[in-house]
Amino acid sequence: MLTSIIIPTCNAFPLLRETIATIRKHTKDPYELIVIDNGSTDGTLEYLKRERIIAISLPINTGFPAACNWGMRLARGERLLLLNNDVLVTDGWLSSMHSVLDSDTSIGLVGPMTNYASGRQQTAMTGRYDEFAAQLQIDENGQREFVKRIIGFCMLFTRSLMQTIGVLDERFSPGHFEDDDYCYRAYLAGYRVAIAKDAFVYHHGSASFRSYAGEDLEDLVRRNRQLFTDKWGIDPLELHDENSKGERHAQQDASQKR
Repeated sequence: MLTSIIIPTCNAFPLLRETIATIRKHTKDPYELIVIDNGSTDGTLEYLKRERIIAISLPINTGFPAACNWGMRLARGERLLLLNNDVLVTDGWLSSMHSVLDSDTSIGLVGPMTNYASGRQQTAMTGRYDEFAAQLQIDENGQREFVKRIIGFCMLFTRSLMQTIGVLDERFSPGHFEDDDYCYRAYLAGYRVAIAKDAFVYHHGSASFRSYAGEDLEDLVRRNRQLFTDKWGIDPLELHDENSKGERHAQQDASQKR
């Protein structure tokens, strides 16, 4: 079974190269790499050509949802995985996520545990990330947790789910809450969302939005939160598993998503 790993990127060549190196080292399942370049000028395209990686070159930064959609439409795999360009995957990461997806036909979306994210996926990592991941595999060993949403930095789903609910909603570009929207659409279509508790993906965090000043990022998060509310008639934070943390955590919660 082929998995299409779709990675949007923009001027993050060192991070992207590191991400791809860990994918190649730690992924045993059949996969194809698709990188969507959002107008990089840092040597990214030259690297992708040298490495013979499938790439889409866009002239400008279209944002995370639009770039993912280009990759989703090009993908050949029976399963698709959206992945940030600032992660380090670990041994068995994809196999563990596949196992959860295979464990119940009602599961539509699967994400891993990580050191940096909002919600139930975050865990307190100690020591080296690869050693921590190896111990997590032993401790959790095939466990899963059903949640209301997972973060789009690493999100696995089937082609049939995409055919049922469509691609990401580009009104949320350049990013934030498009993953909440996708999880909610999956829920409305009768699917469940799960975390593979024994899969760990290290996340540097927020690489896509480092060019944003603090106030600008807060404005973006606030705008997209309102877009979600206008679309569905519900505040997305009410759908979060961690909503009991309260309103004062809303901006921090969202800003950690990428």
